[in-house]
Amino acid sequence: MIDIPLTADLVRGALELERTGRGLVPHRLPARARAQNSDPRLALAEVQPAGVRLRFRTRADVVELETLPTKLVYPGAPPRPDGVYDLLVDGELTAQASVAGGHTLTVDRATGASSRTEGPSGFVRFAGLGGQPKDVEIWLPHNEITELLALRTDAPVETVPADRVWLHHGSSISHGSNAASPATTWPALAATAAGVDLVNLGFGGNALLDPFTARALRDTPADLISLKLGINVVNADLMRLRAFGPAVHGFLDTIRDGHPDTPLVVVSPLYCPIHEQTPGPGDFDHEALAAGEIRFRATGDPAERAAGKLTLEVIRDELARIVTRRQAEDPNLRYLDGLELYGEADFADLPLPDDLHPSPAAHRRIGARFAESVLTGS
Repeated sequence: MIDIPLTADLVRGALELERTGRGLVPHRLPARARAQNSDPRLALAEVQPAGVRLRFRTRADVVELETLPTKLVYPGAPPRPDGVYDLLVDGELTAQASVAGGHTLTVDRATGASSRTEGPSGFVRFAGLGGQPKDVEIWLPHNEITELLALRTDAPVETVPADRVWLHHGSSISHGSNAASPATTWPALAATAAGVDLVNLGFGGNALLDPFTARALRDTPADLISLKLGINVVNADLMRLRAFGPAVHGFLDTIRDGHPDTPLVVVSPLYCPIHEQTPGPGDFDHEALAAGEIRFRATGDPAERAAGKLTLEVIRDELARIVTRRQAEDPNLRYLDGLELYGEADFADLPLPDDLHPSPAAHRRIGARFAESVLTGS
């Protein structure tokens, strides 16, 4: 076996690689943005490597990757399974594996406070790949912090030229909640189907129009940008309609400072009955949680919409209005109604298992529709 240096040109989808002295930790926000963040939930989300993968060309029959994972534990919630590593060969999902052990991070869902227990590293091994030249991708677990320690193969590797870069920002649905594995989140499926190079800035609970996220999008090279906005602003009960519109304009203005002509798609929320007409904040369904099941609910009062509280219906109308107004000066800006990706009929066919996030089958449907509507030929 050959020890392959873990260099930046082998890692796709990360904005920054933190060198720890032992290995590399992929980050999906740069250090300057992380320094401006005060939310422990975002700090946890951005270091979970959704969309991050190793990509190289090789004749190797055997590939090993050693990592140090950090497993998440939420007291009172059902235990989470080990993160999945997806192996794609020439764009086809051919094998999966997990790394046992690692650190354990116990997180209080109410406060975000956490404590860590140290643990050992482990590795995944993929064999029987054949001796022919091939493009190999190892997608890292989208919901498990992963420190890359070593890559070993039985043949040399070479870098693969970058495809068109699709830069995406969104919520936990874009991050991959309820997806079966990292290469089967809807953004990963869409990117693979369209043959584009994904940079996924989907952050669970944190698509909140933060200026530092806008600057990260501004400063990241891209051939296409998409923003899936709305659900977190509602379920966090973060702002009212008066603040939402200017915040969206400011977010778009910042991105346009670095990407004045890049195709930019604003995507409104998918269908989610609990928040269609009911404002946030969102909360766990505590009766379901007591029974060992994770479900969500909306706790706001629909009557509060008159005072400017936001619902998904209000968000869709406002985003459509903003994009229409800006298109007169920005012909490369487009609005995509999220209901075209997952609407009421889709909910009847493929319900949201926890009342908030799509099922694995719904991720596949959303990814296929997005690829066809936005990525193919864009």
